[in-house]
Amino acid sequence: MSNVIILGAGMVGSAMAIDMAKNHKVTLTDLSQRVLDSVKQKYNSLTIQQLDVRRKENLWHTIKQYDLVINAVPGFLGFETLKAIIEAEMNVIDIAFFSENALELDALAKEKNVTAIVDCGVAPGMDNVILGYYNEKMKLTDFECLVGGLPKEKKWPFYYKAPFSPIDVIEEYTRPARYVQHGEEVVFEPLTDCDYVEFDKVGTLESFNSDGLRSIIHTMPHIPNMKEKTLRYPGHVEYVRVLKESGFFSEEKVDVNGVQVSPMDFTSKILFNEWKLGETEEELTVMRVKLKGENANGQTEEIVYNMYDEYCKDTNTSSMARTTGYTATAAANMFLDGLFTEKGIFPPELIGKHEACFNYFLEYLLERNIRYIKSSHIL
Repeated sequence: MSNVIILGAGMVGSAMAIDMAKNHKVTLTDLSQRVLDSVKQKYNSLTIQQLDVRRKENLWHTIKQYDLVINAVPGFLGFETLKAIIEAEMNVIDIAFFSENALELDALAKEKNVTAIVDCGVAPGMDNVILGYYNEKMKLTDFECLVGGLPKEKKWPFYYKAPFSPIDVIEEYTRPARYVQHGEEVVFEPLTDCDYVEFDKVGTLESFNSDGLRSIIHTMPHIPNMKEKTLRYPGHVEYVRVLKESGFFSEEKVDVNGVQVSPMDFTSKILFNEWKLGETEEELTVMRVKLKGENANGQTEEIVYNMYDEYCKDTNTSSMARTTGYTATAAANMFLDGLFTEKGIFPPELIGKHEACFNYFLEYLLERNIRYIKSSHIL
Protein backbone atom coordinates (compact mmCIF):
# COMPACT_ATOMS: atom_id res chain seq x y z
CA MET A 1 0.00 0.00 0.00
CA SER A 2 1.40 3.37 -1.10
CA ASN A 3 0.73 6.89 0.09
CA VAL A 4 -0.81 8.96 -2.73
CA ILE A 5 -1.78 12.65 -2.86
CA ILE A 6 -4.28 13.99 -5.40
CA LEU A 7 -4.31 17.71 -6.22
CA GLY A 8 -7.80 18.85 -7.22
CA ALA A 9 -11.11 17.48 -5.91
CA GLY A 10 -13.28 18.22 -8.94
CA MET A 11 -15.42 15.68 -10.76
CA VAL A 12 -12.44 13.67 -12.04
CA GLY A 13 -10.13 14.25 -9.07
CA SER A 14 -12.70 12.95 -6.59
CA ALA A 15 -13.48 9.88 -8.73
CA MET A 16 -9.75 9.08 -8.90
CA ALA A 17 -9.36 9.51 -5.15
CA ILE A 18 -12.17 7.03 -4.43
CA ASP A 19 -10.73 4.55 -6.95
CA MET A 20 -7.16 4.83 -5.61
CA ALA A 21 -8.37 4.48 -2.00
CA LYS A 22 -9.35 0.85 -2.72
CA ASN A 23 -5.66 -0.14 -2.56
CA HIS A 24 -3.74 2.85 -1.20
CA LYS A 25 -3.77 5.55 1.46
CA VAL A 26 -5.09 8.66 -0.31
CA THR A 27 -5.06 12.34 0.61
CA LEU A 28 -7.30 14.53 -1.55
CA THR A 29 -6.54 18.26 -1.66
CA ASP A 30 -8.33 21.29 -3.05
CA LEU A 31 -8.51 25.05 -2.54
CA SER A 32 -12.18 24.69 -1.53
CA GLN A 33 -12.96 23.13 1.86
CA ARG A 34 -16.63 22.89 0.83
CA VAL A 35 -15.75 20.70 -2.16
CA LEU A 36 -13.50 18.51 0.01
CA ASP A 37 -16.21 18.06 2.65
CA SER A 38 -18.68 17.00 -0.05
CA VAL A 39 -16.31 14.26 -1.32
CA LYS A 40 -15.55 13.14 2.23
CA GLN A 41 -19.28 12.58 2.84
CA LYS A 42 -19.36 10.19 -0.13
CA TYR A 43 -16.24 8.25 0.87
CA ASN A 44 -15.30 8.59 4.52
CA SER A 45 -11.93 6.77 4.41
CA LEU A 46 -10.33 9.57 2.37
CA THR A 47 -8.05 12.05 4.08
CA ILE A 48 -8.80 15.60 2.94
CA GLN A 49 -6.61 18.68 3.14
CA GLN A 50 -7.12 22.26 1.97
CA LEU A 51 -4.21 23.32 -0.25
CA ASP A 52 -3.38 26.23 -2.55
CA VAL A 53 -1.04 24.82 -5.23
CA ARG A 54 0.02 28.37 -6.19
CA ARG A 55 1.99 28.65 -2.93
CA LYS A 56 5.00 26.71 -4.18
CA GLU A 57 6.89 26.21 -0.92
CA ASN A 58 3.73 25.01 0.82
CA LEU A 59 3.03 22.66 -2.11
CA TRP A 60 6.58 21.25 -1.94
CA HIS A 61 6.36 20.72 1.81
CA THR A 62 3.01 18.93 1.47
CA ILE A 63 3.74 16.55 -1.43
CA LYS A 64 7.18 15.48 -0.14
CA GLN A 65 5.46 13.17 2.37
CA TYR A 66 3.95 10.97 -0.36
CA ASP A 67 5.00 8.21 -2.79
CA LEU A 68 3.14 9.62 -5.82
CA VAL A 69 1.34 12.81 -6.86
CA ILE A 70 -1.72 12.89 -9.16
CA ASN A 71 -2.23 16.36 -10.62
CA ALA A 72 -5.88 17.15 -11.42
CA VAL A 73 -5.92 20.93 -10.98
CA PRO A 74 -7.74 23.17 -13.52
CA GLY A 75 -5.93 23.61 -16.84
CA PHE A 76 -4.87 27.22 -16.24
CA LEU A 77 -2.89 26.08 -13.16
CA GLY A 78 -1.66 22.83 -14.69
CA PHE A 79 1.71 23.57 -16.27
CA GLU A 80 3.17 25.57 -13.37
CA THR A 81 1.87 22.99 -10.87
CA LEU A 82 3.42 20.13 -12.84
CA LYS A 83 6.70 22.05 -13.03
CA ALA A 84 6.65 22.61 -9.26
CA ILE A 85 5.96 18.91 -8.61
CA ILE A 86 8.93 17.91 -10.78
CA GLU A 87 11.17 20.51 -9.08
CA ALA A 88 10.22 18.85 -5.80
CA GLU A 89 11.59 15.58 -7.27
CA MET A 90 8.21 13.84 -7.02
CA ASN A 91 6.84 11.28 -9.48
CA VAL A 92 3.53 12.39 -10.96
CA ILE A 93 0.52 11.35 -13.06
CA ASP A 94 -0.99 14.45 -14.69
CA ILE A 95 -4.47 15.08 -16.13
CA ALA A 96 -4.56 18.88 -15.89
CA PHE A 97 -4.76 19.12 -19.73
CA PHE A 98 -3.09 22.54 -19.92
CA SER A 99 -2.47 24.32 -23.21
CA GLU A 100 1.34 24.44 -22.81
CA ASN A 101 3.58 21.66 -24.17
CA ALA A 102 4.50 19.30 -21.30
CA LEU A 103 7.45 17.93 -23.30
CA GLU A 104 9.25 21.23 -22.56
CA LEU A 105 9.72 19.87 -19.02
CA ASP A 106 11.38 16.63 -20.16
CA ALA A 107 14.95 17.78 -19.45
CA LEU A 108 13.94 19.01 -15.98
CA ALA A 109 12.20 15.69 -15.20
CA LYS A 110 15.28 13.72 -16.27
CA GLU A 111 17.54 16.02 -14.22
CA LYS A 112 15.33 15.50 -11.14
CA ASN A 113 15.07 11.73 -11.78
CA VAL A 114 11.28 11.98 -12.03
CA THR A 115 8.70 9.90 -13.92
CA ALA A 116 5.88 12.18 -15.16
CA ILE A 117 3.04 10.56 -17.13
CA VAL A 118 0.94 13.36 -18.66
CA ASP A 119 -2.34 13.77 -20.61
CA CYS A 120 -3.56 10.55 -19.07
CA GLY A 121 -7.33 10.70 -19.65
CA VAL A 122 -9.70 9.30 -22.25
CA ALA A 123 -8.68 11.59 -25.15
CA PRO A 124 -5.95 12.63 -24.87
CA GLY A 125 -5.12 9.43 -23.05
CA MET A 126 -6.40 6.04 -24.13
CA ASP A 127 -6.39 6.97 -27.81
CA ASN A 128 -2.66 7.75 -27.40
CA VAL A 129 -2.08 4.43 -25.59
CA ILE A 130 -3.69 2.54 -28.49
CA LEU A 131 -1.68 4.54 -31.05
CA GLY A 132 1.58 3.91 -29.20
CA TYR A 133 0.96 0.17 -29.11
CA TYR A 134 0.15 -0.21 -32.82
CA ASN A 135 2.97 2.13 -33.83
CA GLU A 136 5.30 -0.65 -32.63
CA LYS A 137 3.39 -3.36 -34.56
CA MET A 138 2.68 -1.65 -37.87
CA LYS A 139 3.92 0.98 -40.29
CA LEU A 140 1.08 3.41 -39.69
CA THR A 141 -0.16 5.87 -42.29
CA ASP A 142 -3.38 7.12 -40.66
CA PHE A 143 -4.69 7.86 -37.17
CA GLU A 144 -8.12 9.28 -36.37
CA CYS A 145 -9.87 9.75 -33.03
CA LEU A 146 -13.55 10.71 -32.73
CA VAL A 147 -14.63 11.45 -29.15
CA GLY A 148 -17.37 13.17 -27.20
CA GLY A 149 -19.13 13.41 -23.85
CA LEU A 150 -22.90 13.85 -24.17
CA PRO A 151 -26.01 14.04 -21.98
CA LYS A 152 -28.44 11.14 -22.29
CA GLU A 153 -31.35 13.55 -22.51
CA LYS A 154 -31.23 15.83 -25.57
CA LYS A 155 -32.48 19.28 -24.59
CA TRP A 156 -33.07 21.90 -27.29
CA PRO A 157 -31.37 24.09 -28.48
CA PHE A 158 -27.82 22.84 -27.77
CA TYR A 159 -28.43 19.12 -27.04
CA TYR A 160 -25.40 19.35 -24.78
CA LYS A 161 -24.30 19.42 -21.14
CA ALA A 162 -20.72 19.96 -19.98
CA PRO A 163 -19.21 18.12 -17.01
CA PHE A 164 -16.80 21.06 -16.69
CA SER A 165 -16.81 24.83 -17.10
CA PRO A 166 -18.48 26.24 -20.28
CA ILE A 167 -15.49 28.53 -20.83
CA ASP A 168 -13.27 25.43 -21.27
CA VAL A 169 -15.73 24.06 -23.83
CA ILE A 170 -15.86 27.39 -25.66
CA GLU A 171 -12.05 27.38 -25.84
CA GLU A 172 -12.30 24.05 -27.67
CA TYR A 173 -14.65 25.80 -30.14
CA THR A 174 -12.29 28.74 -30.73
CA ARG A 175 -8.77 27.22 -30.65
CA PRO A 176 -7.43 26.44 -34.15
CA ALA A 177 -7.38 22.69 -34.87
CA ARG A 178 -3.94 21.27 -35.69
CA TYR A 179 -3.87 18.16 -37.87
CA VAL A 180 -1.19 16.33 -39.81
CA GLN A 181 -1.86 15.79 -43.53
CA HIS A 182 0.64 14.18 -45.92
CA GLY A 183 3.36 14.64 -43.30
CA GLU A 184 2.74 18.37 -42.84
CA GLU A 185 1.14 20.12 -39.88
CA VAL A 186 -1.95 22.00 -41.06
CA VAL A 187 -4.36 24.27 -39.17
CA PHE A 188 -8.13 24.33 -39.63
CA GLU A 189 -10.90 26.43 -38.17
CA PRO A 190 -12.60 24.58 -35.32
CA LEU A 191 -16.29 23.59 -35.82
CA THR A 192 -15.66 22.88 -39.52
CA ASP A 193 -15.46 19.72 -41.69
CA CYS A 194 -18.66 18.33 -40.15
CA ASP A 195 -19.58 14.72 -40.86
CA TYR A 196 -22.40 12.48 -39.65
CA VAL A 197 -21.13 9.26 -38.09
CA GLU A 198 -23.12 6.23 -36.85
CA PHE A 199 -22.48 4.70 -33.41
CA ASP A 200 -24.07 1.71 -31.71
CA LYS A 201 -26.33 2.64 -28.75
CA VAL A 202 -26.21 6.36 -29.65
CA GLY A 203 -27.20 6.59 -33.32
CA THR A 204 -26.07 9.45 -35.53
CA LEU A 205 -23.56 11.95 -34.16
CA GLU A 206 -21.88 14.93 -35.78
CA SER A 207 -18.07 15.16 -35.83
CA PHE A 208 -16.14 18.41 -36.29
CA ASN A 209 -12.58 19.70 -36.28
CA SER A 210 -11.01 20.30 -32.87
CA ASP A 211 -7.49 20.67 -31.52
CA GLY A 212 -6.90 17.34 -29.81
CA LEU A 213 -3.70 15.79 -31.20
CA ARG A 214 -1.46 17.53 -28.64
CA SER A 215 1.74 15.52 -27.96
CA ILE A 216 1.49 13.08 -30.88
CA ILE A 217 2.27 15.89 -33.33
CA HIS A 218 5.74 15.88 -31.71
CA THR A 219 6.17 12.21 -30.75
CA MET A 220 4.75 10.57 -33.92
CA PRO A 221 5.96 12.85 -36.76
CA HIS A 222 6.51 9.84 -39.06
CA ILE A 223 2.76 9.15 -39.36
CA PRO A 224 1.62 11.18 -42.40
CA ASN A 225 -2.10 11.60 -41.55
CA MET A 226 -3.46 12.29 -38.04
CA LYS A 227 -6.57 14.05 -36.78
CA GLU A 228 -8.96 14.20 -33.83
CA LYS A 229 -12.57 15.32 -34.07
CA THR A 230 -15.14 16.08 -31.39
CA LEU A 231 -18.59 14.43 -31.35
CA ARG A 232 -21.91 16.10 -30.57
CA TYR A 233 -25.58 15.43 -31.29
CA PRO A 234 -26.61 16.76 -34.74
CA GLY A 235 -27.66 20.42 -34.58
CA HIS A 236 -25.26 21.49 -31.84
CA VAL A 237 -22.54 22.78 -34.16
CA GLU A 238 -24.89 25.03 -36.12
CA TYR A 239 -26.09 26.86 -33.00
CA VAL A 240 -22.56 27.24 -31.60
CA ARG A 241 -21.31 28.60 -34.93
CA VAL A 242 -24.11 31.19 -34.91
CA LEU A 243 -22.91 32.39 -31.48
CA LYS A 244 -19.27 32.37 -32.60
CA GLU A 245 -19.84 34.24 -35.88
CA SER A 246 -22.05 36.79 -34.07
CA GLY A 247 -19.19 37.71 -31.72
CA PHE A 248 -20.44 36.07 -28.52
CA PHE A 249 -17.07 34.33 -27.98
CA SER A 250 -15.00 37.50 -28.40
CA GLU A 251 -12.66 38.53 -25.56
CA GLU A 252 -12.74 42.17 -26.74
CA LYS A 253 -14.83 44.21 -24.33
CA VAL A 254 -17.86 46.17 -25.54
CA ASP A 255 -19.61 49.13 -23.95
CA VAL A 256 -23.06 48.31 -22.51
CA ASN A 257 -24.66 51.39 -20.94
CA GLY A 258 -21.28 52.67 -19.82
CA VAL A 259 -20.06 49.30 -18.52
CA GLN A 260 -17.23 47.42 -20.26
CA VAL A 261 -18.32 43.80 -20.77
CA SER A 262 -16.45 40.88 -22.38
CA PRO A 263 -18.84 38.94 -24.67
CA MET A 264 -17.00 35.72 -23.71
CA ASP A 265 -17.62 36.33 -19.97
CA PHE A 266 -21.27 37.14 -20.66
CA THR A 267 -21.77 34.07 -22.88
CA SER A 268 -20.13 31.65 -20.46
CA LYS A 269 -22.33 33.02 -17.62
CA ILE A 270 -25.48 32.50 -19.70
CA LEU A 271 -24.40 29.04 -20.86
CA PHE A 272 -23.33 27.93 -17.37
CA ASN A 273 -26.89 27.03 -16.39
CA GLU A 274 -27.85 25.87 -19.89
CA TRP A 275 -24.85 23.52 -20.13
CA LYS A 276 -24.34 22.60 -16.47
CA LEU A 277 -24.51 18.85 -15.94
CA GLY A 278 -26.48 17.93 -12.81
CA GLU A 279 -24.61 15.93 -10.18
CA THR A 280 -26.68 12.78 -10.83
CA GLU A 281 -27.66 13.61 -14.42
CA GLU A 282 -27.03 10.68 -16.73
CA GLU A 283 -24.50 11.17 -19.52
CA LEU A 284 -22.32 9.06 -21.77
CA THR A 285 -18.90 9.00 -23.41
CA VAL A 286 -18.32 7.63 -26.89
CA MET A 287 -14.99 7.21 -28.69
CA ARG A 288 -13.76 5.61 -31.89
CA VAL A 289 -10.05 5.23 -32.64
CA LYS A 290 -9.15 4.24 -36.18
CA LEU A 291 -5.64 3.23 -37.33
CA LYS A 292 -4.48 2.25 -40.79
CA GLY A 293 -1.14 1.00 -42.05
CA GLU A 294 0.99 -1.89 -43.20
CA ASN A 295 0.98 -4.88 -40.86
CA ALA A 296 3.78 -7.41 -40.27
CA ASN A 297 2.59 -9.44 -43.31
CA GLY A 298 2.87 -6.45 -45.64
CA GLN A 299 -0.93 -6.08 -45.90
CA THR A 300 -2.82 -2.80 -45.49
CA GLU A 301 -4.90 -3.25 -42.34
CA GLU A 302 -7.43 -1.01 -40.62
CA ILE A 303 -7.90 -1.40 -36.86
CA VAL A 304 -10.81 0.20 -35.00
CA TYR A 305 -11.43 0.50 -31.25
CA ASN A 306 -14.90 1.55 -30.07
CA MET A 307 -15.71 2.60 -26.51
CA TYR A 308 -19.14 3.45 -25.11
CA ASP A 309 -19.66 4.20 -21.42
CA GLU A 310 -22.51 5.55 -19.31
CA TYR A 311 -23.03 7.26 -15.96
CA CYS A 312 -22.64 4.65 -13.19
CA LYS A 313 -25.75 4.62 -10.98
CA ASP A 314 -24.15 2.23 -8.46
CA THR A 315 -21.38 4.70 -7.56
CA ASN A 316 -23.00 7.95 -8.82
CA THR A 317 -19.94 8.54 -11.00
CA SER A 318 -20.18 10.33 -14.35
CA SER A 319 -18.98 8.55 -17.44
CA MET A 320 -16.49 11.34 -18.20
CA ALA A 321 -15.01 10.98 -14.70
CA ARG A 322 -14.84 7.19 -15.12
CA THR A 323 -13.27 7.10 -18.58
CA THR A 324 -10.87 9.98 -17.83
CA GLY A 325 -10.05 9.31 -14.19
CA TYR A 326 -9.67 5.54 -14.33
CA THR A 327 -7.18 5.82 -17.19
CA ALA A 328 -5.08 8.00 -14.88
CA THR A 329 -5.50 5.67 -11.89
CA ALA A 330 -4.50 2.77 -14.14
CA ALA A 331 -1.28 4.67 -14.92
CA ALA A 332 -0.79 5.42 -11.21
CA ASN A 333 -1.20 1.79 -10.15
CA MET A 334 0.95 0.63 -13.06
CA PHE A 335 3.73 2.95 -11.90
CA LEU A 336 3.37 1.93 -8.25
CA ASP A 337 3.47 -1.74 -9.32
CA GLY A 338 6.86 -1.04 -10.94
CA LEU A 339 5.71 -1.78 -14.49
CA PHE A 340 6.93 1.56 -15.86
CA THR A 341 9.96 3.30 -14.33
CA GLU A 342 11.58 5.37 -17.10
CA LYS A 343 12.48 8.97 -16.20
CA GLY A 344 11.26 12.06 -18.03
CA ILE A 345 7.96 13.35 -19.46
CA PHE A 346 5.81 10.61 -20.97
CA PRO A 347 2.58 11.22 -22.85
CA PRO A 348 0.50 8.02 -23.06
CA GLU A 349 1.68 6.98 -26.53
CA LEU A 350 5.16 6.46 -25.06
CA ILE A 351 3.67 4.19 -22.37
CA GLY A 352 1.35 2.22 -24.67
CA LYS A 353 4.31 1.20 -26.85
CA HIS A 354 5.14 -1.37 -24.15
CA GLU A 355 2.83 -4.37 -24.57
CA ALA A 356 2.63 -5.07 -20.82
CA CYS A 357 1.56 -1.47 -20.16
CA PHE A 358 -0.98 -1.51 -23.01
CA ASN A 359 -2.56 -4.68 -21.63
CA TYR A 360 -2.52 -3.27 -18.08
CA PHE A 361 -4.58 -0.24 -19.15
CA LEU A 362 -7.19 -2.34 -20.97
CA GLU A 363 -7.52 -4.88 -18.16
CA TYR A 364 -7.72 -2.21 -15.44
CA LEU A 365 -10.49 -0.38 -17.30
CA LEU A 366 -12.33 -3.63 -18.08
CA GLU A 367 -12.41 -4.41 -14.34
CA ARG A 368 -14.31 -1.12 -14.00
CA ASN A 369 -16.66 -2.06 -16.86
CA ILE A 370 -15.08 0.29 -19.42
CA ARG A 371 -14.67 -1.71 -22.62
CA TYR A 372 -12.52 -0.90 -25.64
CA ILE A 373 -13.82 -3.23 -28.36
CA LYS A 374 -11.47 -3.99 -31.22
CA SER A 375 -12.29 -4.86 -34.83
CA SER A 376 -9.96 -5.09 -37.82
CA HIS A 377 -10.02 -5.88 -41.50
CA ILE A 378 -7.61 -6.11 -44.41
CA LEU A 379 -8.13 -3.42 -47.04
